[in-house]
Amino acid sequence: MAPSRVGSPATETELRGGSDPSHMIVSGSASQSFSAALAAATGRNLATVEFERFPDGELNASVPDFDARDAVVVAATVSSDAHLELLQLQDAVREAGASEVTTVLPYMGYARQDEAFDAGEPVSSRAVARAISTGTDRVLTVNPHEEAVCDFFTVPAESVDAAPRLADPLPADLTDPLFLSPDEGAISLAATVRDAYGDGDTDHFVKERDYDTGTVTVEPSDAAVQGRDVVLVDDIVATGSTMSESIAHLHDRGVGRVFVTCVHPLLAGNARTKLARAGVAAVHGTDTIERPASSVSAAPAVAERL
Repeated sequence: MAPSRVGSPATETELRGGSDPSHMIVSGSASQSFSAALAAATGRNLATVEFERFPDGELNASVPDFDARDAVVVAATVSSDAHLELLQLQDAVREAGASEVTTVLPYMGYARQDEAFDAGEPVSSRAVARAISTGTDRVLTVNPHEEAVCDFFTVPAESVDAAPRLADPLPADLTDPLFLSPDEGAISLAATVRDAYGDGDTDHFVKERDYDTGTVTVEPSDAAVQGRDVVLVDDIVATGSTMSESIAHLHDRGVGRVFVTCVHPLLAGNARTKLARAGVAAVHGTDTIERPASSVSAAPAVAERL
């Protein structure tokens, strides 16, 4: 039974982004803009990738014109289908003759579950890392939620820090800026963006989670925010609930403008609406997850490590 094509013509990437025929970049369907930016930054060609779906629902990702020694497979694993696409693309480039495969995970799905909280639960990040490792020689992943997930891969794996890129879309005229992280664990991320911006202070909110109910409460720090522009910095914004609560606290204390920055703008469901209702001036993310808020590319940070 023949497969049916899915998606628009843009899902069959035929652009040639570089000039090095011995290296090709192979893009998953969720990472086309990122892959194009990476091709431009590295001078490597983009392979044609075709995505099909059989009538029974099975996926098929192929590289019909791949002809290179080395492959860089780029796939943000934002869904279970994206995970399967990645495994198929790794296998396809090997079948086409690639002798070296590097896998770039702009966003690594399941990376937030790095331990089992109850008996019988999987360590999901370990499971997917082991699967990805079978088809590659090396892995680069951008700002994983937990750095330790790199240890789950059975091939060399390292994280790439794209947080400095978040300073680029911020206004040049921030008033006495304060870079705030939602919790103490992310304050180094806030410091990284502050340093890239070149001005401002850093602080964090105090976040407490009730693991019995799943409720998260956020309490403001003692930092003065009256009349100051505040930049909230996190690695990922998923539902927007915690970030919206943080913004509400800031407005209660007379803050100036509030900007939200994150490496991975997942922004699931009505997250963007929550942030707008909370009074955010703008939301800026990278293209590790391709969303309307992806105002800067993380590809140059990855290009430096290839």
